[in-house]
Amino acid sequence: MSGKLKVLVAGCGNMGKSHARAYHNLEDFEIVGLVSRGPESREALSEELGGYPCFGSYEEALVETKPDVVSINTYPDTHSAYVKLALNSGAHVFVEKPLANTVEEAQELVDLAAAKGKKMVIGYILRVHPAWAKFITIASGLGRPLVMRMNLNQQSSGPQWDTHKQLMNSMSPIVDCGVHYVDVMCLMTGANPVRVSAIGARLSDEIAEDMYNYGQLQVTFDDGSVGWYEAGWGPMMSETAFFVKDVIGPKGCVSIIDKEGDSDNIDEHTQTGGLLLHHSDKDADGNFTKKDELISTKGEPTHDELCHLEQEYLLKAIKEDLDLSAHMRDAVNSLKVVLAADEAFKTGRVVEL
Repeated sequence: MSGKLKVLVAGCGNMGKSHARAYHNLEDFEIVGLVSRGPESREALSEELGGYPCFGSYEEALVETKPDVVSINTYPDTHSAYVKLALNSGAHVFVEKPLANTVEEAQELVDLAAAKGKKMVIGYILRVHPAWAKFITIASGLGRPLVMRMNLNQQSSGPQWDTHKQLMNSMSPIVDCGVHYVDVMCLMTGANPVRVSAIGARLSDEIAEDMYNYGQLQVTFDDGSVGWYEAGWGPMMSETAFFVKDVIGPKGCVSIIDKEGDSDNIDEHTQTGGLLLHHSDKDADGNFTKKDELISTKGEPTHDELCHLEQEYLLKAIKEDLDLSAHMRDAVNSLKVVLAADEAFKTGRVVEL
Protein backbone atom coordinates (compact mmCIF):
# COMPACT_ATOMS: atom_id res chain seq x y z
CA MET A 1 0.00 0.00 0.00
CA SER A 2 1.32 3.40 -0.93
CA GLY A 3 -0.09 6.87 -0.35
CA LYS A 4 -2.83 7.94 2.00
CA LEU A 5 -6.07 6.02 2.44
CA LYS A 6 -9.03 8.17 1.43
CA VAL A 7 -11.76 8.00 4.11
CA LEU A 8 -15.44 8.87 3.86
CA VAL A 9 -16.97 9.42 7.32
CA ALA A 10 -20.71 8.73 7.53
CA GLY A 11 -22.36 10.05 10.68
CA CYS A 12 -21.09 13.11 12.54
CA GLY A 13 -22.56 12.55 16.00
CA ASN A 14 -20.60 11.51 19.11
CA MET A 15 -18.91 8.47 17.58
CA GLY A 16 -18.47 9.95 14.12
CA LYS A 17 -16.75 13.03 15.54
CA SER A 18 -14.32 10.96 17.58
CA HIS A 19 -13.44 8.70 14.66
CA ALA A 20 -13.08 11.66 12.29
CA ARG A 21 -10.61 13.26 14.70
CA ALA A 22 -8.63 10.01 14.63
CA TYR A 23 -8.46 9.95 10.82
CA HIS A 24 -7.54 13.64 10.83
CA ASN A 25 -4.62 13.00 13.18
CA LEU A 26 -3.33 9.78 11.60
CA GLU A 27 -1.02 10.60 8.70
CA ASP A 28 -1.91 7.46 6.73
CA PHE A 29 -5.55 8.59 6.37
CA GLU A 30 -7.05 11.47 4.42
CA ILE A 31 -10.68 12.47 4.98
CA VAL A 32 -12.40 13.07 1.64
CA GLY A 33 -15.91 13.67 2.91
CA LEU A 34 -18.26 14.00 5.88
CA VAL A 35 -21.85 12.76 5.60
CA SER A 36 -24.77 13.36 7.96
CA ARG A 37 -28.55 13.66 7.75
CA GLY A 38 -28.55 17.20 9.13
CA PRO A 39 -26.15 19.93 7.94
CA GLU A 40 -25.33 21.29 11.40
CA SER A 41 -23.30 18.32 12.63
CA ARG A 42 -21.23 17.81 9.48
CA GLU A 43 -20.55 21.52 8.98
CA ALA A 44 -19.50 21.98 12.62
CA LEU A 45 -17.16 18.97 12.38
CA SER A 46 -15.72 20.19 9.08
CA GLU A 47 -15.03 23.59 10.61
CA GLU A 48 -13.42 22.00 13.68
CA LEU A 49 -11.05 19.94 11.51
CA GLY A 50 -10.09 22.73 9.13
CA GLY A 51 -12.53 22.21 6.30
CA TYR A 52 -13.59 18.96 4.60
CA PRO A 53 -16.19 18.37 1.86
CA CYS A 54 -19.68 17.83 3.27
CA PHE A 55 -22.52 15.72 1.87
CA GLY A 56 -26.17 15.18 2.72
CA SER A 57 -26.43 11.95 0.70
CA TYR A 58 -24.36 8.88 1.55
CA GLU A 59 -24.83 7.37 -1.91
CA GLU A 60 -23.73 10.57 -3.68
CA ALA A 61 -20.71 10.94 -1.39
CA LEU A 62 -19.66 7.36 -2.10
CA VAL A 63 -19.76 7.91 -5.86
CA GLU A 64 -18.11 11.34 -5.78
CA THR A 65 -15.27 10.68 -3.31
CA LYS A 66 -14.38 7.08 -4.32
CA PRO A 67 -12.99 6.29 -0.84
CA ASP A 68 -10.57 3.53 0.09
CA VAL A 69 -12.22 3.32 3.52
CA VAL A 70 -15.76 4.08 4.66
CA SER A 71 -16.36 4.80 8.36
CA ILE A 72 -20.01 4.16 9.27
CA ASN A 73 -21.14 5.81 12.52
CA THR A 74 -24.82 6.28 11.75
CA TYR A 75 -27.95 4.90 13.46
CA PRO A 76 -28.00 1.08 13.56
CA ASP A 77 -30.89 0.68 11.13
CA THR A 78 -28.67 2.04 8.33
CA HIS A 79 -25.59 -0.10 9.04
CA SER A 80 -26.38 -3.09 6.86
CA ALA A 81 -27.27 -1.09 3.74
CA TYR A 82 -24.35 1.32 4.17
CA VAL A 83 -21.81 -1.45 4.71
CA LYS A 84 -23.07 -3.34 1.66
CA LEU A 85 -22.77 -0.25 -0.54
CA ALA A 86 -19.27 0.47 0.77
CA LEU A 87 -17.99 -3.08 0.23
CA ASN A 88 -19.52 -3.27 -3.25
CA SER A 89 -17.78 0.02 -4.10
CA GLY A 90 -14.44 -1.60 -3.27
CA ALA A 91 -13.81 0.10 0.09
CA HIS A 92 -12.63 -1.27 3.40
CA VAL A 93 -15.10 -0.65 6.24
CA PHE A 94 -15.15 0.49 9.83
CA VAL A 95 -18.67 0.21 11.26
CA GLU A 96 -19.97 0.99 14.70
CA LYS A 97 -21.77 -1.77 16.56
CA PRO A 98 -24.08 -3.52 16.03
CA LEU A 99 -23.09 -4.72 12.58
CA ALA A 100 -26.71 -5.19 11.46
CA ASN A 101 -30.27 -5.55 12.73
CA THR A 102 -30.43 -9.31 12.16
CA VAL A 103 -28.00 -12.20 12.40
CA GLU A 104 -28.72 -13.09 8.77
CA GLU A 105 -27.80 -9.57 7.58
CA ALA A 106 -24.66 -9.57 9.72
CA GLN A 107 -23.48 -12.91 8.31
CA GLU A 108 -24.23 -11.70 4.77
CA LEU A 109 -21.95 -8.69 5.34
CA VAL A 110 -19.18 -10.89 6.77
CA ASP A 111 -19.41 -13.16 3.73
CA LEU A 112 -19.41 -10.15 1.39
CA ALA A 113 -16.29 -8.66 3.02
CA ALA A 114 -14.52 -11.99 2.57
CA ALA A 115 -15.66 -12.32 -1.04
CA LYS A 116 -14.49 -8.77 -1.85
CA GLY A 117 -11.17 -9.25 -0.04
CA LYS A 118 -11.83 -6.16 2.10
CA LYS A 119 -11.19 -5.52 5.78
CA MET A 120 -14.19 -4.88 8.01
CA VAL A 121 -13.62 -3.78 11.61
CA ILE A 122 -16.62 -3.52 13.96
CA GLY A 123 -16.43 -0.91 16.72
CA TYR A 124 -15.96 -3.03 19.83
CA ILE A 125 -14.18 -0.23 21.67
CA LEU A 126 -13.60 -2.21 24.87
CA ARG A 127 -11.23 -4.53 22.97
CA VAL A 128 -8.67 -1.74 22.58
CA HIS A 129 -9.06 -0.40 26.14
CA PRO A 130 -6.01 -1.39 28.25
CA ALA A 131 -7.93 -1.49 31.55
CA TRP A 132 -10.66 -3.67 30.06
CA ALA A 133 -8.05 -5.92 28.43
CA LYS A 134 -6.50 -6.40 31.89
CA PHE A 135 -9.97 -7.02 33.38
CA ILE A 136 -10.65 -9.72 30.77
CA THR A 137 -7.25 -11.36 31.32
CA ILE A 138 -7.64 -11.47 35.12
CA ALA A 139 -11.23 -12.77 34.88
CA SER A 140 -10.12 -15.49 32.49
CA GLY A 141 -7.74 -16.78 35.17
CA LEU A 142 -10.36 -17.15 37.93
CA GLY A 143 -11.24 -20.73 36.99
CA ARG A 144 -14.50 -22.10 35.62
CA PRO A 145 -17.39 -21.56 35.70
CA LEU A 146 -17.53 -17.76 35.79
CA VAL A 147 -20.39 -15.59 37.02
CA MET A 148 -20.35 -12.30 35.08
CA ARG A 149 -22.45 -9.34 36.21
CA MET A 150 -22.54 -6.18 34.12
CA ASN A 151 -24.75 -3.20 33.45
CA LEU A 152 -24.79 0.29 31.96
CA ASN A 153 -27.93 2.25 32.79
CA GLN A 154 -28.09 5.77 31.40
CA GLN A 155 -30.21 8.54 32.90
CA SER A 156 -30.79 10.76 29.88
CA SER A 157 -32.65 13.99 29.12
CA GLY A 158 -32.70 16.66 26.42
CA PRO A 159 -30.60 15.78 23.36
CA GLN A 160 -29.37 12.52 24.96
CA TRP A 161 -32.94 11.30 25.45
CA ASP A 162 -33.78 12.34 21.88
CA THR A 163 -30.84 10.23 20.66
CA HIS A 164 -31.96 7.26 22.76
CA LYS A 165 -35.52 7.52 21.39
CA GLN A 166 -34.13 7.60 17.85
CA LEU A 167 -32.04 4.50 18.57
CA MET A 168 -35.13 2.73 19.95
CA ASN A 169 -36.85 3.11 16.60
CA SER A 170 -34.84 0.05 15.61
CA MET A 171 -33.55 -1.67 18.76
CA SER A 172 -33.71 -1.84 22.54
CA PRO A 173 -30.90 -0.82 24.94
CA ILE A 174 -29.93 -4.43 25.68
CA VAL A 175 -29.41 -5.02 21.96
CA ASP A 176 -27.62 -1.76 21.14
CA CYS A 177 -25.28 -1.77 24.17
CA GLY A 178 -25.37 -5.46 25.02
CA VAL A 179 -23.18 -6.56 22.11
CA HIS A 180 -20.17 -4.91 23.83
CA TYR A 181 -20.60 -6.79 27.08
CA VAL A 182 -21.63 -10.13 25.60
CA ASP A 183 -18.46 -9.87 23.51
CA VAL A 184 -16.48 -9.36 26.73
CA MET A 185 -18.18 -12.37 28.33
CA CYS A 186 -17.29 -14.55 25.35
CA LEU A 187 -13.66 -13.40 25.55
CA MET A 188 -13.53 -14.11 29.30
CA THR A 189 -14.92 -17.64 29.06
CA GLY A 190 -13.67 -18.73 25.64
CA ALA A 191 -16.92 -20.72 25.63
CA ASN A 192 -20.00 -20.84 23.43
CA PRO A 193 -23.31 -19.30 24.57
CA VAL A 194 -26.06 -21.92 24.56
CA ARG A 195 -29.12 -20.40 26.27
CA VAL A 196 -30.58 -16.90 26.66
CA SER A 197 -33.45 -15.45 28.69
CA ALA A 198 -34.51 -11.87 29.38
CA ILE A 199 -36.81 -9.48 31.20
CA GLY A 200 -37.74 -5.93 30.27
CA ALA A 201 -40.17 -3.05 30.74
CA ARG A 202 -41.53 -0.10 28.76
CA LEU A 203 -41.19 2.88 31.09
CA SER A 204 -42.15 5.70 28.72
CA ASP A 205 -45.07 6.48 26.43
CA GLU A 206 -42.64 8.45 24.23
CA ILE A 207 -41.45 5.22 22.61
CA ALA A 208 -43.25 2.70 20.42
CA GLU A 209 -45.67 0.32 22.13
CA ASP A 210 -43.64 -2.72 21.08
CA MET A 211 -40.35 -1.24 22.37
CA TYR A 212 -38.89 -1.31 25.89
CA ASN A 213 -36.32 1.07 27.35
CA TYR A 214 -35.20 -1.19 30.22
CA GLY A 215 -33.99 -4.75 29.84
CA GLN A 216 -31.81 -7.43 31.36
CA LEU A 217 -30.48 -10.51 29.55
CA GLN A 218 -29.21 -13.72 31.13
CA VAL A 219 -26.88 -16.00 29.16
CA THR A 220 -25.56 -19.50 29.89
CA PHE A 221 -22.36 -20.86 28.31
CA ASP A 222 -21.41 -24.45 27.48
CA ASP A 223 -18.72 -24.46 30.21
CA GLY A 224 -21.32 -23.71 32.90
CA SER A 225 -20.50 -19.99 33.05
CA VAL A 226 -23.39 -17.56 33.39
CA GLY A 227 -23.74 -13.82 32.90
CA TRP A 228 -26.26 -11.05 33.03
CA TYR A 229 -26.31 -7.65 31.42
CA GLU A 230 -28.70 -4.81 32.28
CA ALA A 231 -29.35 -1.62 30.30
CA GLY A 232 -31.89 1.16 30.61
CA TRP A 233 -32.25 4.55 28.93
CA GLY A 234 -34.31 7.58 29.80
CA PRO A 235 -35.11 10.42 32.21
CA MET A 236 -36.57 7.99 34.74
CA MET A 237 -33.47 5.80 35.12
CA SER A 238 -31.71 5.58 38.47
CA GLU A 239 -28.05 6.50 38.76
CA THR A 240 -27.68 4.21 41.78
CA ALA A 241 -25.43 1.31 40.75
CA PHE A 242 -25.59 2.29 37.08
CA PHE A 243 -22.08 0.90 36.61
CA VAL A 244 -21.56 -2.75 37.63
CA LYS A 245 -18.69 -4.75 36.13
CA ASP A 246 -18.00 -7.78 38.32
CA VAL A 247 -16.77 -11.33 37.61
CA ILE A 248 -16.71 -14.21 40.08
CA GLY A 249 -14.92 -17.54 39.67
CA PRO A 250 -13.78 -20.42 41.92
CA LYS A 251 -10.46 -18.65 42.58
CA GLY A 252 -11.97 -15.29 43.55
CA CYS A 253 -13.43 -12.24 41.87
CA VAL A 254 -12.41 -9.10 40.01
CA SER A 255 -14.38 -5.89 39.71
CA ILE A 256 -14.02 -2.61 37.88
CA ILE A 257 -14.30 0.15 40.43
CA ASP A 258 -16.61 2.87 39.16
CA LYS A 259 -15.07 6.21 38.33
CA GLU A 260 -17.56 8.75 39.67
CA GLY A 261 -19.49 10.57 36.98
CA ASP A 262 -22.83 10.94 35.19
CA SER A 263 -24.39 7.99 33.39
CA ASP A 264 -25.20 10.08 30.30
CA ASN A 265 -21.56 11.17 29.86
CA ILE A 266 -20.12 9.04 27.03
CA ASP A 267 -16.58 9.44 28.40
CA GLU A 268 -17.66 7.73 31.65
CA HIS A 269 -18.82 4.59 29.83
CA THR A 270 -15.25 3.33 29.30
CA GLN A 271 -13.39 5.04 32.16
CA THR A 272 -12.53 3.02 35.26
CA GLY A 273 -11.46 3.82 38.81
CA GLY A 274 -9.23 0.74 39.05
CA LEU A 275 -9.57 -3.03 39.35
CA LEU A 276 -10.21 -4.80 42.65
CA LEU A 277 -9.00 -8.41 42.76
CA HIS A 278 -10.11 -10.74 45.57
CA HIS A 279 -8.51 -14.17 46.11
CA SER A 280 -10.51 -17.08 47.56
CA ASP A 281 -7.42 -18.96 48.92
CA LYS A 282 -7.87 -20.10 52.55
CA ASP A 283 -5.59 -21.58 55.22
CA ALA A 284 -6.23 -24.63 57.40
CA ASP A 285 -8.47 -22.52 59.65
CA GLY A 286 -10.55 -21.30 56.75
CA ASN A 287 -9.17 -17.76 56.78
CA PHE A 288 -8.09 -15.87 53.68
CA THR A 289 -4.37 -16.09 52.94
CA LYS A 290 -4.13 -13.13 50.57
CA LYS A 291 -5.25 -9.54 50.85
CA ASP A 292 -7.38 -7.97 48.19
CA GLU A 293 -5.38 -6.20 45.47
CA LEU A 294 -6.20 -2.76 44.11
CA ILE A 295 -4.82 -2.58 40.57
CA SER A 296 -4.29 0.92 39.22
CA THR A 297 -5.65 1.90 35.82
CA LYS A 298 -4.34 5.46 35.89
CA GLY A 299 -3.47 7.04 32.57
CA GLU A 300 -6.16 5.18 30.64
CA PRO A 301 -7.25 6.60 27.29
CA THR A 302 -10.04 9.13 26.82
CA HIS A 303 -12.94 8.30 24.52
CA ASP A 304 -11.25 10.09 21.60
CA GLU A 305 -8.00 8.26 22.30
CA LEU A 306 -9.82 4.92 22.29
CA CYS A 307 -11.33 5.76 18.90
CA HIS A 308 -7.80 6.62 17.74
CA LEU A 309 -6.67 3.16 18.85
CA GLU A 310 -9.52 1.56 16.91
CA GLN A 311 -8.48 3.34 13.74
CA GLU A 312 -4.86 2.36 14.28
CA TYR A 313 -6.10 -1.24 14.40
CA LEU A 314 -8.02 -0.74 11.15
CA LEU A 315 -4.91 0.72 9.54
CA LYS A 316 -2.81 -2.21 10.75
CA ALA A 317 -5.39 -4.68 9.40
CA ILE A 318 -5.24 -3.05 5.97
CA LYS A 319 -1.48 -2.53 5.76
CA GLU A 320 -0.52 -5.93 7.19
CA ASP A 321 -3.43 -7.89 5.69
CA LEU A 322 -4.57 -9.16 9.09
CA ASP A 323 -7.01 -12.06 9.21
CA LEU A 324 -10.19 -10.56 10.69
CA SER A 325 -12.33 -13.69 10.40
CA ALA A 326 -12.42 -14.26 14.18
CA HIS A 327 -13.16 -10.58 14.81
CA MET A 328 -16.12 -10.69 12.40
CA ARG A 329 -17.33 -14.06 13.71
CA ASP A 330 -17.40 -12.67 17.26
CA ALA A 331 -19.46 -9.71 16.06
CA VAL A 332 -22.06 -12.07 14.59
CA ASN A 333 -22.12 -14.27 17.70
CA SER A 334 -22.57 -11.39 20.16
CA LEU A 335 -25.39 -10.05 17.98
CA LYS A 336 -26.95 -13.53 18.00
CA VAL A 337 -27.07 -13.48 21.82
CA VAL A 338 -28.59 -10.02 22.25
CA LEU A 339 -31.19 -10.64 19.54
CA ALA A 340 -32.04 -13.93 21.26
CA ALA A 341 -32.53 -11.92 24.45
CA ASP A 342 -34.89 -9.60 22.58
CA GLU A 343 -36.83 -12.63 21.36
CA ALA A 344 -36.87 -14.12 24.87
CA PHE A 345 -38.38 -10.95 26.33
CA LYS A 346 -41.01 -10.61 23.62
CA THR A 347 -42.07 -14.29 23.73
CA GLY A 348 -41.58 -14.94 27.44
CA ARG A 349 -39.55 -18.04 26.62
CA VAL A 350 -35.94 -19.14 27.05
CA VAL A 351 -34.14 -19.22 23.68
CA GLU A 352 -31.81 -22.13 22.96
CA LEU A 353 -28.91 -21.22 20.65
